[in-house]
Amino acid sequence: MESANINRESILATANNLRWEVGENLHDTLMESIYDNAYSIASKAVILPDKKPAYSFDRTLDKIITSKYLGFPLMFLLLGVVFWLTIEGSNVPSGLLAALLVDTIHPFLKSISASIGLPFWIDGVLIDGAYLAMAWVVAVMLPPMAIFFPLFTLLEDFGYLPRVAFNMDPLYKRVGAHGKQALTMAMGFGCNAAGIIATRVIDSPRERLLAIITNNFSLCNGRWPTQILIATIFIGSSVPAYIAGLVSAAAVVFIAVLGIALSLVVSWGLSKTLLKGEASAFSLELPPYRPPRILQTLYTSLIDRTIFVLWRAIIFAIPAGIVIWLVSNITINGVSLANHFIHWVNPVAFIFGLNGVIFLAYIIAIPANEIVIPTILMLTVANLGLAGVGAGSGVMFELESVGDTANILYAGGWTLLTGINLMLFSLLHNPCSTTIYTIFKETKSVKWTAVSTFLPIIMGLVVTFFLTQIWRIIVN
Repeated sequence: MESANINRESILATANNLRWEVGENLHDTLMESIYDNAYSIASKAVILPDKKPAYSFDRTLDKIITSKYLGFPLMFLLLGVVFWLTIEGSNVPSGLLAALLVDTIHPFLKSISASIGLPFWIDGVLIDGAYLAMAWVVAVMLPPMAIFFPLFTLLEDFGYLPRVAFNMDPLYKRVGAHGKQALTMAMGFGCNAAGIIATRVIDSPRERLLAIITNNFSLCNGRWPTQILIATIFIGSSVPAYIAGLVSAAAVVFIAVLGIALSLVVSWGLSKTLLKGEASAFSLELPPYRPPRILQTLYTSLIDRTIFVLWRAIIFAIPAGIVIWLVSNITINGVSLANHFIHWVNPVAFIFGLNGVIFLAYIIAIPANEIVIPTILMLTVANLGLAGVGAGSGVMFELESVGDTANILYAGGWTLLTGINLMLFSLLHNPCSTTIYTIFKETKSVKWTAVSTFLPIIMGLVVTFFLTQIWRIIVN
């Protein structure tokens, strides 16, 4: 027994000395030496025929993809292509779904309601509220997810996503987080709820919490339409027409990259305060590249991810639509509850460079980011008392022309500052109710669900407040 204790102490002392000599990268150095020794032994013991060594393609490709200088540019380029394909590819099917669900089925349901003499308030709650909210969520949310998730799964099957984690690991390690958080952030660009579920790949509870709390900084597909529309109207219109599209796209990409940067900053802050601790070491064995399995990819991405997330969003969007219709159509002294709230909040919202319409839209559209723009247009038209615009009083709508949408927003007092602040607030606000519910299901904690919900809101208000004050000092 005494001899065993001496040997144990000797081994621990030797390990400690080695750790101090090697430094913080002891784990990485140890794993590299193990693989180098294994490769050396294999090369001496195994005789290969006269052809290229096994995995030569993988190693050649890895030298490029995980390169110190090319790794990050290629990563942003590839993810940028995925986002571009998602945005461009979803425009037509989203328009077709909107034409079917909103422009065709909605009037048909209204005509049936009128023919059977359904009371006004039942017609409004069920058709203009619950159904229309569900229709907008499906039209806006389904096509991007049906494109993004298969593309993302193809990259996963091909073996590229582990290389993304490899590239990002040093950055996340420096802020006390886990390299796999990069994968969950990327998944969050499709849907934050899916990104939260993806954090299961992180073994450390502390680092998994960091990934969950910061996943909302990934622009989900429900926020892309808002970013693109506002950037086109306010950013693109402020530059010459021949570069308007490029500048608008650059503004949206900047917001997306800002979200990634903020995830690192917040991860660092939390790892020094509420979630103190060192980043855990992990060995990421890069899998070989392999051809994606198309049928399995489609099933995994469309059934396990797209339909699952869409169903949750629909469940939460239906009651939101009812609330939207009620606050827009219940009146006090001839003025709707929505207008009362807007007029009451406007002075406060002005401090943050926003307005009461935006505040109310984000409150009642918590269940789904997809209905923010239709809600803003509905509330703006109702607040201004514009007749003959949109689908009618208290009914969400969108306009086919960006110019018509811009005219309504400008008539509502929107400026370039309002547009910029809305883009920032769209990035920095509470998660949707689907994501909040998923956070609670994954953490089983009211405390961390509350932190994940209210931290982005506080950050959004702080950022827009200081930007507004600086803007007004410079402009005035």
